[in-house]
Amino acid sequence: MGAAMRRIHVGNALSAFGLGFTVPYLYVYVAQVRGLGAMTAGLVLAVFAVAALVVLPFAGRAIVRRGPLPVLLTALVAAAVGALGLGLASSAAAVLSAAVVLGAGQAVTQPALATVIVDCSTAETRSRAFAMQFFLQNLGLGVGGLIGGHLVDTSSAASFTLLFAIEAAMFLLLVVVMATVRVPHAPRIEGAPLTSGRGSWKQLLGNRAMVQLCVLGFVLFFACYGQFESGLSAYGVEAAGISTSALGTALAANTLVIVVAQFAVLRFVERRRRSRVIAAVGLIWAVAWAVAGYAGLGNGSREMATAAFVSTYALFGLGEAMLSPTVAPLVADLAPEGMAGQYNSAFALVKQLALAVGPAVGGPLGASLHAPYIVAFLLFSLGITVLAVRLGRQLTDVQDQPWLGKSRVVVRGGAPVSADV
Repeated sequence: MGAAMRRIHVGNALSAFGLGFTVPYLYVYVAQVRGLGAMTAGLVLAVFAVAALVVLPFAGRAIVRRGPLPVLLTALVAAAVGALGLGLASSAAAVLSAAVVLGAGQAVTQPALATVIVDCSTAETRSRAFAMQFFLQNLGLGVGGLIGGHLVDTSSAASFTLLFAIEAAMFLLLVVVMATVRVPHAPRIEGAPLTSGRGSWKQLLGNRAMVQLCVLGFVLFFACYGQFESGLSAYGVEAAGISTSALGTALAANTLVIVVAQFAVLRFVERRRRSRVIAAVGLIWAVAWAVAGYAGLGNGSREMATAAFVSTYALFGLGEAMLSPTVAPLVADLAPEGMAGQYNSAFALVKQLALAVGPAVGGPLGASLHAPYIVAFLLFSLGITVLAVRLGRQLTDVQDQPWLGKSRVVVRGGAPVSADV
């Protein structure tokens, strides 16, 4: 890694550490500590998703016009203001307003940071750069959540104010770190006026491979991340009789697999077709859903059900470790020169939409219709494999096998000149 990429990863780890302090305790803070009730707490969680869906369509245009770094710094400052506002808010209106600012800032940070990584990497280093980002995010969230859990006191609002202040400080620290990064200038696209937001979206929608990747991405996030804390956890408690402590162990197993296996998995996937790696993830997740089915629908003991449920989350973690060096670099390599920000924002928008729809669909199914829930999401996982194989037919050899294009310069997120996208 170069000096710029090292700074990016250090800052990324710090911001994830700050998020880990507050994310697990946000519902308890709003509903119980501030005494605003379950309805307001639910609205706060919904506001995060709505704010992301509103700002992301404009984020890509801003990144293309202004560059990823100014947009990233602005988003981080907004996130810091929102986090501090949440820690100080005592009324429903103040909490919701702060959640809007924090949600919008966090949402824009994702594609802006991804574009900075694209601009500071090459075809040979990009997969490893995104794998490192994912590794540090999970490590930071896990460590932050662990330390935050020892600092919080549900009888003291001041302890939560401290957590949110630490989160805000981490965002501002990332601002300081990122301000020292020198990002290569992404050139203007010839013949494409940067003031035309509709034109850039039309160009993106005309890219068949990118559209197929967005569809695939929606299913990926809907069938995995969208179920972690909603449908799958409800299914585990209601059908498998999993205790809350066992559910926490399952989530810890997911993070542990990612942290331990990330770079071993990276060695495996770096020289394989991206489309086939994603197809393999679909098969692994289908096995995970089958194991979850055994946990809730089998006739084994409580211990066997718990072990199967923990294994489900571990298998999901293995799939996530395979996706981190695969999907994000593919989005960058599909983007025409200078359009990586637009493409990253579009994919982030698809992700947020899946994360909003996933819990709404999976929660009720997982809690009440146990067998249909497992069968449906097992089929979704197999659908990932089918969609990945179809996507592979739309990719050029260099997009699917980036090591073939070692001599091609992609420092600014450009796609191959010969790519028919």
